[in-house]
Amino acid sequence: MAKITKKAFGELKNGRLITLYTLENSCGMKLSVMDYGARVQSLIVPDREGKCIDVALGYEDLKGYEADDKYFGAIVGRSAGRIAFGDLPIDDKTYVLECNEGRNHLHGGSLGGYDKKVWTAEEKAGALTLCYMSPAGEGGYPGDLKMTVTYALSEKNEVVVSYEAEANGDTICNPSHHTYFNLEGFRSGSVLDQKIRIFAEKYTPTDNELIPDGRILLVEGTPLDFREMKEIGARIDAPFSQMRWAGGYDHNFVLDRTPAEEEAKELGLGEDAACPVDYTKLHKLAHVYAEKTGVYMRAYTTQPGVQFYSGNHLDGVLSGKAGAAFAPRAGFTLEAQVFPDAVHHANFPQSILRPGKEWRAQTVFAFGLA
Repeated sequence: MAKITKKAFGELKNGRLITLYTLENSCGMKLSVMDYGARVQSLIVPDREGKCIDVALGYEDLKGYEADDKYFGAIVGRSAGRIAFGDLPIDDKTYVLECNEGRNHLHGGSLGGYDKKVWTAEEKAGALTLCYMSPAGEGGYPGDLKMTVTYALSEKNEVVVSYEAEANGDTICNPSHHTYFNLEGFRSGSVLDQKIRIFAEKYTPTDNELIPDGRILLVEGTPLDFREMKEIGARIDAPFSQMRWAGGYDHNFVLDRTPAEEEAKELGLGEDAACPVDYTKLHKLAHVYAEKTGVYMRAYTTQPGVQFYSGNHLDGVLSGKAGAAFAPRAGFTLEAQVFPDAVHHANFPQSILRPGKEWRAQTVFAFGLA
């Protein structure tokens, strides 16, 4: 069972006090999460030399997070990703969401987004559970929605992110986790030499505003083909419209739902009785490897898609941890979710949550060495 400690992390402009909780296992791995935005502030893992490195980009203090517009470490929602024109149709009603990225809605909006909310935190059996009640109308969304996110850390170095939600009216529910990873350490610079495999044969192409156009295409023959391990930077500047419009990778991949159970068994994952994970309900999302540190991350999820983002619009801020300047492509995200703008495409999986129904999802980031 992970040991949990906590400390004061600062005071918001409105006077709310924020707490930082740290989960630590016997292997020396540490996961620090705050109750502001349910954000991961640091994720410390051992490298091949036995040194502990922090693989999560973030800020040194609360002021950085309060001013943040990059979603460092946050839970984003109600709906992760983009929704065209802030237009939310549910059955015969249409709701108007806040447009916070040009004429489109992104990650729940700048006013109603989960990343800017103070969550209620509770320690439960070595895990950290955070709850937030989003009232009807927040960000333009209908229905009160209660969201619970639980972070757990196993003795097998699995970071387990579990979600539960329920609403009192028809709404959509599609949160995701937005940590920027750099498996060479947050101060190491570009992630372009790190290798990734995404378990997806298909993706959802977008227009020049990064809104899916409704098609589902094969990755074969495109720079989005990560069916085998490839360096993130190998084709990131390829003369391909999808890459030009996004400035790199910022695309939803349609996961193959490759079963995770056999791989998990081979690696001994899911065997921590104090942090149980049922890998029969998970499928493979991605493998990522950094040669310089030997750190290998395997991701699994119950969700149908993942937004792989290569940090194209990080801007070199100097207020990062230890004075780090996070330049473009200094980190990557793997945002497990229902496809962006699904409400406008009947052929996509949908994220509508009805009253009386409970919604659940889980994503696991398992760390090791290679």
